Amino acid sequence: MSLGSLYLKFKQKYGHGLEVAHYRDRVRPKILQTPPITNTTDTTCEIHVLTSANDWLNLIWGLKSLYYYTGRNYALCIHGDTSLTEEQEAIFREHFPNARVIPRAEADEAMFEFLKPYPRCLEFRKNNHLSPKVFDFTAYLSSDRMFLFDSDILFFSEPKELLNRLENPNYEKNSVNADVGTAYTIDPEVVKEKMGFEVIPRFNSGLGVIHKTSMDLDWIEEFLSLPDIVGHFWRIEQTLYALCSSRFGVELLPSEYDVHLEEGINGSPSRHYVGAIRHQLYGEGIKQLVKQGFLKA
Repeated sequence: MSLGSLYLKFKQKYGHGLEVAHYRDRVRPKILQTPPITNTTDTTCEIHVLTSANDWLNLIWGLKSLYYYTGRNYALCIHGDTSLTEEQEAIFREHFPNARVIPRAEADEAMFEFLKPYPRCLEFRKNNHLSPKVFDFTAYLSSDRMFLFDSDILFFSEPKELLNRLENPNYEKNSVNADVGTAYTIDPEVVKEKMGFEVIPRFNSGLGVIHKTSMDLDWIEEFLSLPDIVGHFWRIEQTLYALCSSRFGVELLPSEYDVHLEEGINGSPSRHYVGAIRHQLYGEGIKQLVKQGFLKA
């Protein structure tokens, strides 16, 4: 191995400091020594999450911290991307024995048939890595309400307002965490001009409550006809969620759920460690959960 390769490997491992490396490489795997979460059969809502070979272990931390601090038994459906291995799927089934774990190949076969009446949707589902969040989540949803979840979220205390919006039968809007900024593939003014409704700013498709009826395939087929909407690879599924939610009815969760890039949990019940701050999930988030005795609970 060349000196350049060694330097790159060292930087990748320790680039965010020794503490981050310790919690990522030594402490993080200890979640696999904790007991399984059983009886996840409550269909008041159902958790849906898309995960990968890089993020699956973080997701176990996120889900177990959620179940621990909420005391809920929400139904769970885990969708794998093309990188998730059979071994990792088996580990999910071991730790969440009542969950449904959907392999990507199985989902592809089902969804390609399901979406045939919607040619734009089908094309998008075939060609975008994150498109299962838009189509598969609602197709496999066994509740009227989806608990939208990402692999990079940790919980530190009971998320009371989120639970209220998930469980209140009279709550009829979608509601998600606010992003750092507005990140869509289309200008909201274009949507207003062509579709006749305002698009909510700062919608982040990582955490929240989504009503099944809001993800209308006729709407999505219509939205995919907007000029240049299939743009930024990582933003298109978030854009479609924001459009469906804005037409359906939507509001943001309170500010304590906001995505932020600065360090600090600041007493919030949860934190969404998006890509730019993923290292903080280890050096801050997992560290805090260990401090709170989570691994020993």
